[in-house]
Amino acid sequence: MTVGTDQEVLRDTVRRAFEVCPVEVSIAVLGGAWKMTIVKHLLDGPLRYGELRRAVGPVTPRVLTRQLRELECDGIVRREAYPEVPPRVEYSLTDLGQALEPFVTALNEWGKKYTTEVIEPKQARLPAAS
Repeated sequence: MTVGTDQEVLRDTVRRAFEVCPVEVSIAVLGGAWKMTIVKHLLDGPLRYGELRRAVGPVTPRVLTRQLRELECDGIVRREAYPEVPPRVEYSLTDLGQALEPFVTALNEWGKKYTTEVIEPKQARLPAAS
């Protein structure tokens, strides 16, 4: 995998997806663990790493950092480091990342419906844990 802040570099998975079709490119860029949740929380505005980690939920620091680096490399997230002591880093969405808002909203609504119609009824049929 090629990761860096140079947006001229394509990650291998994105490059391979480009050879298939635009749907695969979308999945390669946004299909990683926690990526859409990260984008969802950044739609409300810039967040520092700790704020983002708390907002996203039970994600390990290693996974969150990797996903943020990939989103940055792919031009979805912007990382701003401020020359302060202690160092302050904020993450925000690029214009391309902001353009994901209707998709994030639609996926969020679909997920709520799926939870209500599929997950909750199945859980209700499970025997109670003792």
